[in-house]
Amino acid sequence: MAWLQLAFRLLLSGGLIVGASEIAKKNDVFGAFLASLPLISIFAMIWLYNDTGDTEQIAIFSKDIFWLVIPSLVLFLTLPFFLQRGVDFWPALGMSIFLTLLAYAFGLKVASGSTS
Repeated sequence: MAWLQLAFRLLLSGGLIVGASEIAKKNDVFGAFLASLPLISIFAMIWLYNDTGDTEQIAIFSKDIFWLVIPSLVLFLTLPFFLQRGVDFWPALGMSIFLTLLAYAFGLKVASGSTS
């Protein structure tokens, strides 16, 4: 039964990614809207609660997500910045991911300090 639940989770999560990219082909704003929804976080909290029943763990997890959403915004600010200045997609994405990882390193320090 555990493998069936895991397969469902994988299909649902993957389906959301594919759905957002397919919708973005037709309507970029609606695709962006779907991608921006915190569905993965919500599903993760539901599954974590179902697996553990621990509301304190959910509260900490939710707060940690908050602190880590902030550094993820670096990607969405730097990628268009590079692309609009003529940098090709792959180098622009690589630089944006690198800068986002630096922001995440900082965010992880903040998140780990906030749970103390």
